[in-house]
Amino acid sequence: MQGMMMHRPLRIIDILRHAAEAFPDQGLVSARDEGDIHRAAYPEILGRVAQLARALRDMGIGPGDRVATLAWNGHRHFELYYATAGIGAVCHTLNPRLPAEQLAYIMQHAGDAALFIDPSLVALAEGLADGMPAGLRCVVMTDPARMPATALAAACYEELLAPHAADYDWPELPEESAAGLCYTSGTTGHPKGALYSQRSTVLHAMSVPLSQTRSFVAGRRVLPVVPMFHVNAWGLPYTAPLTGMTLVMPGKALDGASLYALMERESVYSGWGVPTVWANLLDEIDRRGRPPAGFADLVVGGAAMPRAMTDAYEDHGITVSQAWGMTEMSPIGTNGVVPPVLQGAPRDAQMAVKTSAGRRNFGLEFKIVDDDGTPLPHDGQATGELHVRGNTVIAAYFRNDAATRAAFDAEGWFGTGDVASIDATGRLVIRDRAKDLVKSGGEWISSIDLENAALAHPGIRACAVIAIPHPRWDERPILVAVAEAGARPSLEEVHARMAPHFARWQLPDDLVLVDELPLTATGKVSKLTLRDRFADYTLPDLREGGA
Repeated sequence: MQGMMMHRPLRIIDILRHAAEAFPDQGLVSARDEGDIHRAAYPEILGRVAQLARALRDMGIGPGDRVATLAWNGHRHFELYYATAGIGAVCHTLNPRLPAEQLAYIMQHAGDAALFIDPSLVALAEGLADGMPAGLRCVVMTDPARMPATALAAACYEELLAPHAADYDWPELPEESAAGLCYTSGTTGHPKGALYSQRSTVLHAMSVPLSQTRSFVAGRRVLPVVPMFHVNAWGLPYTAPLTGMTLVMPGKALDGASLYALMERESVYSGWGVPTVWANLLDEIDRRGRPPAGFADLVVGGAAMPRAMTDAYEDHGITVSQAWGMTEMSPIGTNGVVPPVLQGAPRDAQMAVKTSAGRRNFGLEFKIVDDDGTPLPHDGQATGELHVRGNTVIAAYFRNDAATRAAFDAEGWFGTGDVASIDATGRLVIRDRAKDLVKSGGEWISSIDLENAALAHPGIRACAVIAIPHPRWDERPILVAVAEAGARPSLEEVHARMAPHFARWQLPDDLVLVDELPLTATGKVSKLTLRDRFADYTLPDLREGGA
């Protein structure tokens, strides 16, 4: 027997429509590329989204078309999120920190029909011109008075919107319709696309506040320092309007002094981002002797927050909680909110929660398995590869059957590549990484890709890249290599070979020459042995007298 209830499709545009009606005094504050501050309430934003939707249709953008963005956190980027979803198109965020080679591959693989660019990223876009998909339409997100000169045949964003009415008859889209496309570099080989649906995005926006309860308070302000090109700023452009909060968008200035000034002026209550930005902000807090007024909640993701940094923030009266997830999970899968049984307990008693990945969110299931795929108990002791499933987890990679086959088990669970333990309360502890990746400042670096590039140097016979802990960047890569007979390659020479294929921040911090690399029983390089061997190694910038 079925229930006798209406079935209405879940639509992303309804989040903004609800916010405009229920929270008309809330909205967006944006530090713009042009150097000014823009303020708008949700009703005004909804009107501009309607204008943009009409403009997109006039450009020939329709259901399923991919609209790429090369932009920081700002109100126009937010408007694109909702206008594309509202007409059934797909918002495809590009990470400007990736090397040009990867960006060109991603745009071609996605088949982008249009590209919206922030003014400060126009030069980057010009450098990608030869690799852009044929027929791509470009738009610079600014007004006519500040439209930069560019070799691109680009339109001006505000001129596109100006002639259109501020209303739209939003179509009844199937909730399974694609709405967002994010490519993950947290994988070996080419980046892989996670294609989100209207349904999965709305469910993620509804489920996260159920778990991360402290962070979402109607009438308060939240700062997504995590970029909108990083898995939709962890969903904050959807969760904040849904819960009646104002989004404070920092733009491109993410240094400690700029963040402090913005947070102080705008009375930011909750901040979300990776540990590196919070380390910079903490330096500014220490310099000024107090945190920004009103700042009381900090959510950390992308990498683990060091205990000393957590203690420092909590000493300032700011509650810290950890979150964990993946691009393939929309992305948030856990929350580090202290459970009621530990609230009021001494800080040391709460640290097991605050320094772990946290407990799983509603709507997700976790399992850990051994090397044979046999499920292991959730007793906090057993350790195995973490698999996940749920309504906000991808069922396949976009246009990549081979990667899909490799990522999912026979029952349809997604293999994360993380080695973890889970206790009876659903608390997740990440123990190790099964994939050959380095996570630096919340960004992924493929060690295999670095190794393949290094082997192009004639003086390197064999090599391995391993991650070395770093107090600010979480991890940094070093290259451990065996030189060809009589050769003595330098780090600068290896960097020169790698530079055309990698961003500068992805290059290894050091080159260590060894006589031989340790091997496993199957003849593979044993990175576990290498990590043990280099346990006491100090990175160049941390050595005495280093920068």
